[in-house]
Amino acid sequence: MTRDKRDNAALSDEHNSRGIELADRGWLDEAIKEFQKAIELDPGSAHAHDNLATVLTEKKLYREALHEYLTALQLEPESATAHYNLACFLSSHGQDMGVAEYREAIRLDPDHPDARLNLGLALADQGNVEEAVREVETAIALDPRDPYPRHELAALHMEEGDFRAAIGQLKEVVRLEPSNAEAQLDLGICYAQKGFFAEAELEQAGAGARGVAPSRDARRREGPRMVAERPDVRRAQGEPQVRADRAVELTATRFGPPLSPSPRHRSPAAAKAGERTGTGELLRPQCTIGGV
Repeated sequence: MTRDKRDNAALSDEHNSRGIELADRGWLDEAIKEFQKAIELDPGSAHAHDNLATVLTEKKLYREALHEYLTALQLEPESATAHYNLACFLSSHGQDMGVAEYREAIRLDPDHPDARLNLGLALADQGNVEEAVREVETAIALDPRDPYPRHELAALHMEEGDFRAAIGQLKEVVRLEPSNAEAQLDLGICYAQKGFFAEAELEQAGAGARGVAPSRDARRREGPRMVAERPDVRRAQGEPQVRADRAVELTATRFGPPLSPSPRHRSPAAAKAGERTGTGELLRPQCTIGGV
């Protein structure tokens, strides 16, 4: 390494250390500037990219943060810490990113039914049921002959205990897709909840004739299903890994609990049918800003 490169690396580490101090005090905008200076002086500083990503995440600039985490990983592809930090970010904020991108897709194309549907499902997973219902209803209005969003809306109504509203949607699902045994089973469940036992037996018999057992659990599949969990009951993310060559201790700051991406969102296909040897410090990503 030439003397100029050594000097730049040393200056980069100084800005990186200063960025950590500022971030620990809550001065995030100033910290971002310091990390950016560190990167400008030493573009190969993976830990500076990591630290910049952490602060960008705290400011909810998820797209920019993801870019920085991917850059750090590109610089150190054999770094277990770089992979772990990216995984921690994705598990903690992937759904928030998804919601933001669905909203952007809708801003650019308000008549995008699948973006509306998937936004609704993501919002439901976050516990925002009222807005979720509005988005799914919009998806139905944009494509009224598609049974899929109607079934999802019925599942939301069932989860909220509004079985009368669910019956209306499920009857339409069965009309549009008579072979949909899961919809028949759900319709039977709703009829039973409202005390219409003869109708419930009829729908469950129809579902059974198509090979679907009359069990609430048996109906779950990759398509329409009720939300299985809420963010407030999900297990908190573990502490991120630290790098052995970092020495500055910082006060731990907890981020929010992680959110798990929903496995049920409609895909485009469905719609169509401690390793670095430098001297800088590392800010812990996502879950904690901590000392190393």
